[in-house]
Amino acid sequence: MIKPETFYNELIQKGTDFFTGVPDSLLKNFCAYVTDNAPAEKHIIAANEGNATGLAAGYHFATGKVPLIYMQNSGLGNVVNPILSLADPDVYSIPCILVVGWRGEPGVHDEPQHVKQGKVTCALLDAMQIPYVILTDDEADLHDQIEKCFSYVRENNAPYAFVVKKGTFGDYKLKNNIAVNAEMTREEALEKIMLSASSNTAFVSTTGMASRELFELRVKHGQGHEKDFLTVGSMGHASQIALSIALQKKERKVYCIDGDGAVLMHLGGMAIIGSRSPNNYVHIVLNNNAHDSVGGQPTVGGMINLTGIAKSCGYKKIYKAETIQELEAVLKSAREENELTFIEVKVKKGARKDLGRPTTTPIENKNAFMEFLK
Repeated sequence: MIKPETFYNELIQKGTDFFTGVPDSLLKNFCAYVTDNAPAEKHIIAANEGNATGLAAGYHFATGKVPLIYMQNSGLGNVVNPILSLADPDVYSIPCILVVGWRGEPGVHDEPQHVKQGKVTCALLDAMQIPYVILTDDEADLHDQIEKCFSYVRENNAPYAFVVKKGTFGDYKLKNNIAVNAEMTREEALEKIMLSASSNTAFVSTTGMASRELFELRVKHGQGHEKDFLTVGSMGHASQIALSIALQKKERKVYCIDGDGAVLMHLGGMAIIGSRSPNNYVHIVLNNNAHDSVGGQPTVGGMINLTGIAKSCGYKKIYKAETIQELEAVLKSAREENELTFIEVKVKKGARKDLGRPTTTPIENKNAFMEFLK
């Protein structure tokens, strides 16, 4: 395995001292090391990978240096446009290093939402004409790979990628792990939300721990899963799935269970929700100021006024709950009122160690949910 410190120091020695991106579980040890050791002005956890590409480009323009962008391979979808229309040698020719976690690597068991991404990761890089190498797990070979990378980047003023397999980086525990001062766990809040809803309420839950917890809470209470669409991939898009359902199924409530990292990734979606203003839509953001399922790296969820943003976007009823009693009161109002509603719920970081994953396939989930919506 590669020590995160070794990889980081090799990059620093080559002059790459600016890091940006969206955390990934396969990169969490490296991301944690960067969080703890890079100066604040040299490390920005971006809202999405496309934004990270813009940040990297700006840093290069200002300094002439080679920045690094880290991401899960799912994030390649967010960088296709800025890489090809900004960084490509046919446009502005911007040197940068991509570090891409290879979820769904063929032959390695992974969750369904990662399988297709894993199959096409290298093909996507080929299609974008970005040279890449599979990052070695042997430190003896690391220096030569770094040399090859920088030789290409500097000679061609173009992007170059490291594709990172599971288990490549050695362990590193985030030291700068600021606790969230909250009363409820995410699962406790979810349980209250789930049990408060009317029997015909449709749920759309975001990727990560929230969907896993919702699935297990249904089992705990002897309920089926047909009411829930588990958005196990497509981070940041659950709110738009829920919006479209709410507009088509005006006779029933639609609850979107979102996370702070997900809502920030495509924040413009809230403006679209507000502009359409369906009165049967309840948008709930479980805010723990963290990318919780990929290592607990911080978001800016605790530094901005989400309820203020919701008000500016046109949501009609806006609430914030920090205690179980507040949440219960807010949920009662949301159930009884018929107006576009936004609820921010402050929750702790972390999840149960024995938290499982959905035991139904995505296709089974979709079919049951569509039958429920009929």
